[in-house]
Amino acid sequence: MQLAPWLASQRNELLAQRGHAWLLQGPSGLGQFPLGMSLVRAWLCDQPGEQGACGHCGSCHAIDVHTHADLCVLMPETAMLALGWPLPEKAQAEIDDKKRKPSKDIRVDAMRDAVEFCQRTSARGKGKAVLVYPAERMNAITANALLKTLEEPPGDVRFVLATEAVHQLLPTIRSRCLSHTMRWPQEDQMLTWLQQQGLAEDAARAWLRAAGGRPEDALALSRSGRDVAAWARLPKAVAAGDVTALADMPPPVVVESLQKLCHDLMSVASGAQPRYFQPQDLPKAPSQMVLARWAKSLAQEARTAEHPFNAGLMLEALVAQARSVLQARH
Repeated sequence: MQLAPWLASQRNELLAQRGHAWLLQGPSGLGQFPLGMSLVRAWLCDQPGEQGACGHCGSCHAIDVHTHADLCVLMPETAMLALGWPLPEKAQAEIDDKKRKPSKDIRVDAMRDAVEFCQRTSARGKGKAVLVYPAERMNAITANALLKTLEEPPGDVRFVLATEAVHQLLPTIRSRCLSHTMRWPQEDQMLTWLQQQGLAEDAARAWLRAAGGRPEDALALSRSGRDVAAWARLPKAVAAGDVTALADMPPPVVVESLQKLCHDLMSVASGAQPRYFQPQDLPKAPSQMVLARWAKSLAQEARTAEHPFNAGLMLEALVAQARSVLQARH
């Protein structure tokens, strides 16, 4: 996929600056991973230009097929598998043998392998690069394993840490990186880009709204198999206690969708415009106090949504709670 224009401009600015470690930070959906990947592509490219990597040399091809000897990509195993990046042999064997499930966090074993990778000589002579995404998926042990190497990298090693929750990173990690805050693109840029990815204009607008104006999240929603019209019906369906409105979503997405609904109702109750839904699609908002209690409860549910005791019971309980909230009048 061609880099979005607002990311290309940021890449060019970052390449013009010096530094061995960048921290790309901002909310989800603004392109931290593709921007980070474009930086390491340019650093490792055999024939880089002012616009980054050439795209056709041996180094660029090796990155495209996920086999570059001088690039270490650190992601949760679930993300590695989803994006087609190979796992270490030992980790892949454990998963294949059903000894454990793919990790949703960046494992300390993978970080130790990355530190060892940094000690080795560059295979192609252009230095080496380590990309960590999402960096907030490092726990304290994993982050501390990176700390000394990040502060004093051996040889010509450069790092990109990309995060959607910079506040969750250790201060010692943040202080050792040059920070770059992701820029929010203009709406017309995002709509044009989404249409270039194959979305009709109306669908692009609807999914962009559902994603809170975050283009990559909007594209992911459009490719999730969900119906954009069903998203518009969701608030009133939940208010009526219709569990099927959320039945095709995994628990974390269910909680996130309800949080979006709660946010919009709180906005309307305070006289502001909703962000994720059209005003006419929302049920009547209960009091701010009721909504505040609901928001607090959803925040608690979000902490365990990835590991629900029983997903079906969790869904029924969440919809029942939402129905009770949306029918409250004081």
